[in-house]
Formats: sequence, structure tokens, C-alpha cells
Amino acid sequence: VQLVESGGGLVQPGGSLRLSCAASGFTVSSHPMTWYRQARGKERKWVATINSVGGSTNYADSVQGRFTISRDNAKNTVYLQMNSLKPEDTAVYYCKSLRLTNWGQGTQVTVSS
Repeated sequence: VQLVESGGGLVQPGGSLRLSCAASGFTVSSHPMTWYRQARGKERKWVATINSVGGSTNYADSVQGRFTISRDNAKNTVYLQMNSLKPEDTAVYYCKSLRLTNWGQGTQVTVSS
């Protein structure tokens, strides 16, 4: 099992980024997939989930209406579209299956002017 996050970077407040999580060793469409984030010196926090059955989604209150989680079954990849970014969104972002214990290396998102 491997998870590889990418797409992070430096963006100005109000900007957008799309994160990708390429999975191997399992099928993302069969797993509830989740994004977490961890700001420096703080605990890792849940951001969003896309469920395996029906593809329903759930979001933390802090990102509701700004972030969108999705998946591409053909590419076995999960995405996190982040709009209207704020400085408080700065963190390392990780994806994970709720049914597995594996973590990827994460991708750094920095929101700053």
C-alpha cells in the first residue's frame, strides 16, 4: 500500500490549489478516503472524507464551502480542491484510507502574502 500526495505549494490568501493523492495497493473507490492536515506544532486534524458507497462527502466546519474532495476511480486518485485559501489553512496535508493505517509523506501548503 502506498499513498503519494502532491500539489502543495505557496499561494496567496484567496488563491486556490488542488491536491492529489495517488494510491497503489488498494482501490480508492472501495475505501472511505480522507484528507487530514497538520500545522506546525499542532495535532493532525481531519479535513474531509469521501465515502466509498455513493461517494457522499463530509467536511470540517473550517473548510466547508471552500474545499471539495473527489476521486477519479480510473486513476485511483483522490483530490482536494481548495479555494478561498486562508493563512490558517497552512499545514502539511495527508490523505488516508479510513480502513488502513498507512500514511503518505504529505504535501506542504503555505498560504501567505
